[in-house]
Amino acid sequence: MENSNNKLNPLKKNTYKSSGVDIDKGNQIVNDIKELSKNTSRSGQVNKLSDFASVFDLKSAGYIDPLIVTSTDGVGTKLLIASELQKYDSIGIDLVAMCVNDLIVQGAKPLLFLDYISVHKIEVKKLKNIIKGIIKGCKIAGCKLVGGETAEMPGTYSKGKFDIAGFSLGVVDKKKILLKHKIKKNNLILAIPSSGLHSNGFSLVRYIINKKKINIKKNRFLKKELLKPTKIYVKEILNLLDRKFINGCANITGGGLKDNIIRIIPDGLCANIDLTKVKTQPIFNWLKNHGVSNMEMLNTFNCGIGFCLVIESKYLKKIQKSFSKNFKPYVVGKIIKGKKKYMSNGQINW
Repeated sequence: MENSNNKLNPLKKNTYKSSGVDIDKGNQIVNDIKELSKNTSRSGQVNKLSDFASVFDLKSAGYIDPLIVTSTDGVGTKLLIASELQKYDSIGIDLVAMCVNDLIVQGAKPLLFLDYISVHKIEVKKLKNIIKGIIKGCKIAGCKLVGGETAEMPGTYSKGKFDIAGFSLGVVDKKKILLKHKIKKNNLILAIPSSGLHSNGFSLVRYIINKKKINIKKNRFLKKELLKPTKIYVKEILNLLDRKFINGCANITGGGLKDNIIRIIPDGLCANIDLTKVKTQPIFNWLKNHGVSNMEMLNTFNCGIGFCLVIESKYLKKIQKSFSKNFKPYVVGKIIKGKKKYMSNGQINW
């Protein structure tokens, strides 16, 4: 005979909320985002964030022969550091940075940004802090947060777990797009300092932390370094592009300096890098001192270089004056003839 305690209560309603999805909290977040995103308005926006899709007028934004440039990215396992430290306001800046820094490599001005946040359960305070970071990143980059998606998925994510992704759209006039053919022999390669790890290599960072049984909550140095937001280079780079000072540029992310700079080098030319010129930072010294080899450091981390420019030497001083002291570019290499697209000399002074 079936135990009556196992029977479903016929009076109890099966609801979306009982399955783990709270529509009311979702609507609350949407309303919060609409209010917060008012600070990221820009010319060309036609409709409101609450519409089904975003509409943008390129002509009213002043473009003559526009090309659309798009980029999408995430923050990776840096999210797990944010969760451990219960600090979520900076990863939104990271998300914007990872997308818009790729757009400017093509010479494009970021216009629009959309986010995707998937969670086990909607925690309003946590999500508002993430969104505040995204909006701050959009303001720095000069783009508009026009929409996104917040997905509550208790069957996919365990308690407290979440992921975020971003999508950015930029525009460049056809005659201003940065292409490989502009890079020439004897051009200088400039390194623009990073703000730290940015958003790459965190699986290795976490592996070391776990292996060494380090409590990052009690480690003042790591607590400060690990959640430094990724530097957004948009303002400075667009200024230099308007002045026609740049022949090429590269965003130094996963894969380090080599894997990223070879993507912009034309056939028959080579990026000749002097590693002794690299100005590294304390967090990279810490990683090196915790058992990461030179090769692994270079293949995994930015090692202190967040962005690279390829320029004519005559523009060097003017370019350096366009940056603040902490992010002033310096010469790290030169374009030479060669079958290989990359070669390096010396070692970083850790």
